[in-house]
Amino acid sequence: MDFLNQDIKFLTGVGPKKAEILNKELGIFTVEDLLRHYPYKYVDRSRFYKLREISEEMPFIQVKGKILRFEKIGEGRTQRLSAMFTDGEQAIELVWFKGIRFVTEKYKTGVEYVIFGKPSLFNGRYNIVHPEMETVAQLPPPEMLGLQPYYNTSEKMKNHFLNSKGIQKIMLPLIRQIQGGIPETLPAFILQQFGLMNLTESITNIHFPKNNELLSRARQRLKFEELFYIQLNILHQTKWREQHFEGFVFSRIGHFFNTFYSHHLPFELTGAQKKVIKEIRTDMISGHQMNRLLQGDVGSGKTLVALMTMLIAIDNGYQACLMAPTEILATQHYATITGMLGNLGVQVSLLTGSTRQKDRTTIHEKLSSGEMHIIIGTHALIEDTVRFKNLGLVIIDEQHRFGVAQRSKLWGKNHKPPHVLVMTATPIPRTLAMTLYGDLSVSVIDELPPDRKPIQTYHYYETKRTALLSFITKQIFAGRQIYVVYPLIKESENMDMRNLEEGFEYLHQMLPQFSISMVHGQMKPAEKDAQMQLFISGKTQLMVATTVIEVGVNVPNASVMIIESAQRFGLSQLHQLRGRVGRGADQSYCILLTGVKLSADSRKRIEIMTRTNDGFEISEADLQLRGPGDLEGTQQSGLPFELKIANLAQDGQMLEIARHAASDILEKDPTLTSSENQIFVRQLKKLKTNTINWGAIS
Repeated sequence: MDFLNQDIKFLTGVGPKKAEILNKELGIFTVEDLLRHYPYKYVDRSRFYKLREISEEMPFIQVKGKILRFEKIGEGRTQRLSAMFTDGEQAIELVWFKGIRFVTEKYKTGVEYVIFGKPSLFNGRYNIVHPEMETVAQLPPPEMLGLQPYYNTSEKMKNHFLNSKGIQKIMLPLIRQIQGGIPETLPAFILQQFGLMNLTESITNIHFPKNNELLSRARQRLKFEELFYIQLNILHQTKWREQHFEGFVFSRIGHFFNTFYSHHLPFELTGAQKKVIKEIRTDMISGHQMNRLLQGDVGSGKTLVALMTMLIAIDNGYQACLMAPTEILATQHYATITGMLGNLGVQVSLLTGSTRQKDRTTIHEKLSSGEMHIIIGTHALIEDTVRFKNLGLVIIDEQHRFGVAQRSKLWGKNHKPPHVLVMTATPIPRTLAMTLYGDLSVSVIDELPPDRKPIQTYHYYETKRTALLSFITKQIFAGRQIYVVYPLIKESENMDMRNLEEGFEYLHQMLPQFSISMVHGQMKPAEKDAQMQLFISGKTQLMVATTVIEVGVNVPNASVMIIESAQRFGLSQLHQLRGRVGRGADQSYCILLTGVKLSADSRKRIEIMTRTNDGFEISEADLQLRGPGDLEGTQQSGLPFELKIANLAQDGQMLEIARHAASDILEKDPTLTSSENQIFVRQLKKLKTNTINWGAIS
């Protein structure tokens, strides 16, 4: 076994017990795993200050000196320990609120120590609270006195002496051990082309950099490598799929499409919709299986594009299915599509968990005989009992809410994989789209239908609640309906936000003349659907809900979205909720309600929402503020890979460069069979053990 694959329990300072903790807490099993556990920050320990040089702005200081005296102040829980420390010229107070007995037993007066910590000014005097302390004899070796690494750890690790300093102590002999060189993961021509540091130097300088320049070069190399292999993996799988899967050729534009276009089109197609339909059409006659991502902001007309795509499939003798993540969304699609089709003669059915067995049997029969043209449904579509005569097109809406295994089951519904159109109303930043959906062709609907008025968004503090009630009343008397969305169902002791049940009671008391529906995720589907139908039919004027109404609710008469405790929602989620209104011809409004005290990040989110309706601008801002792992649309399952050092919010340019480099290599050698490219094959095999094969499953 080579050294990098060796079990960490055999390393100096680890052993079986610590190895077990590192396995469970950080997923570190091998020497390579440990070397790839990068520090999250660095502190300069090379400089020793004099106390006369310090100021409160300094992030930390390091001083040599002696303790003059200790003093315990206060009693019981409020007791603290104070020590006067001098560097021979001036003195500073050291303060401990915890571990007082440990400190007095370990540290003595008159012994020379090095103290390290953040200086604070209190009552006109400097102090350091809970400083790091060690004797001069205990000082780290010279190579650790430069930029000292700090590692992420957990409470359980700290309890087993695996805090940041504990990781350092394990890492130092390991870094010394690899100085003879470790196997390179990038070929020489890539290192030369992009001026990258070799792997051994990069690993050394990411853990114990001598200076900032070497640290910067190490980071650049490791980020490039990480992004390059993600892109190479995606693009390689795409090439493989193109070679192995032929696509159905939909060459005809026939009766159903032409009749719908001439007599049933609900409104004139926008330029963006026409462009997207043309891109889809090109895919469908290419002979390759279509794998396309359709991005479009809420209300941009994705469903109409989906329906026209399905009509092309039907005109060519194939069936189509549309899978949505919730019953509400599937039912909404069914109502919209059947409404648009009218008496065109297209057979459409809805299949969800709530479909009665008798209806289910009929649907199954019509699907297998080919009598049914379009089936719309939820996860129920992927059950083994659902068989098609000739499935040619699969459309997946809000696909991030489905697991890969669930989506892949639709592939097996025909002898040849059907064309796939993936739709999302969550605008995806370019860097995230290239990474999450890098194997898909991307189409964007970037304009709204001409009759839509931009939603006006306002920020109200809770102190304006009375004025808000007056606004609600006026809107309802004008014939409009109102959504009020809360973050929680029941009150939480830990969070100062209004909750749904309390809000429901409050609105009943304050607006007794109006009827109110209530919907949340813990209701039974039938109960939830009944409440939704009351609102859709106009029998209730207000809908009090949690984010369960975030996608798929289409009530053109609803013109006001009020979001309680708006500071608790992410940008993309706020944007999705806002998209539930503005679906009719009337002016619509979104009111973001918050307390007066807001964090800087919350203020920034609210400011962005009131300034723009552009979903792509909002998604880019969300990526910058929260990072990719938390973005709405990816947060259910996180990214399909772990980024150890690259950051999609900051490294967009490097991602582009890495993707181009990967693309150039595959242009020359699509199957990576040349001897010089075997280094890539080895790394991709390693990558596949840790990630999902997204390229082969849309």
